[in-house]
Amino acid sequence: ALDWPALRQAVAGCRACGLCEKRTQTVFGAGHEQARWMVVGEAPGEQEDREGEPFVGAAGQLLDRMLAALQLTRAADGEAPLEQRVYIANALKCRPPGNRNPQADELARCEPFLVRQIELLKPRIILAMGRYAVQALLRSDEPIGRLRGRVHRYQGVPLVVTYHPAYLLRNLPEKAKAWDDLCFAAELFE
Repeated sequence: ALDWPALRQAVAGCRACGLCEKRTQTVFGAGHEQARWMVVGEAPGEQEDREGEPFVGAAGQLLDRMLAALQLTRAADGEAPLEQRVYIANALKCRPPGNRNPQADELARCEPFLVRQIELLKPRIILAMGRYAVQALLRSDEPIGRLRGRVHRYQGVPLVVTYHPAYLLRNLPEKAKAWDDLCFAAELFE
């Protein structure tokens, strides 16, 4: 039943797993709290841990360019209508040491925070970026390549699966597939 400020405070004070010991700060989320689009990533990296915002490094710059190509923005303020606003959150709110992969128990302990963010936001579409975001939302271990290109549902909300921008930076040929996924999500949104 937490509202946005109370949820943000609960995340900031969380000590449910060992990730709290090494974090600089939690990474709650970014964007307008009434956005119609929601992007869910995996876990904060070093730069996100420092700045307290998701997707701020090179992967974030790629994500911002991809969103801008669809006339979408993560900006919480400005003139853009809610239909063009994106709220971005991660499955994990704390950085795993050395940017290692999230562990199942860490994802499970963070899950209630993500679930509440989705409940409060009430998005019209969710874009799950990367393996651990997909596992958190769909409970699927299937490879991203097999889950792409079709509509999934999370609590009744259409969900599109795509590659994480960090993966795209290491695998440039896959960028075209991620662009197709974003265009697919945009078609579903209309």
